[in-house]
Amino acid sequence: MKVRVITAIIIGMILVAAMAVAEQNTVAEQNTVAEQNKGAKDMELFGGTKGIVPFPHHTHQETLKDCNVCHEAFPQAPGSIEKLKAEGKLKKKQVMNKQCVKCHKEKKKAGEKTGPTSCSKCHQKKADG
Repeated sequence: MKVRVITAIIIGMILVAAMAVAEQNTVAEQNTVAEQNKGAKDMELFGGTKGIVPFPHHTHQETLKDCNVCHEAFPQAPGSIEKLKAEGKLKKKQVMNKQCVKCHKEKKKAGEKTGPTSCSKCHQKKADG
């Protein structure tokens, strides 16, 4: 009888601990999404001679759910990409080709809705005047 009581207590403690961990994960996920809603809704990235690249920042946050997908490579600060290029830590086209286009192509291959996968679909020349 004692063994059954002790076993029941241990199982109960394990269940309570598991529920606490699950609750923490849920709160952490909610915090992550809430934190991602920082920054500009839309941005224009410098695209060299091909023209600017409009970047729907909040759309990416909502879709990816993890800032580190992009911000592992570049800090969350205005002008950080250009600063890294100027310091020689980031090469021209590295952002678009190794981050953006790569991710878009992977999503397209998986049959998911995604953004453009070619240069001309992203870069936009500004009209003079």
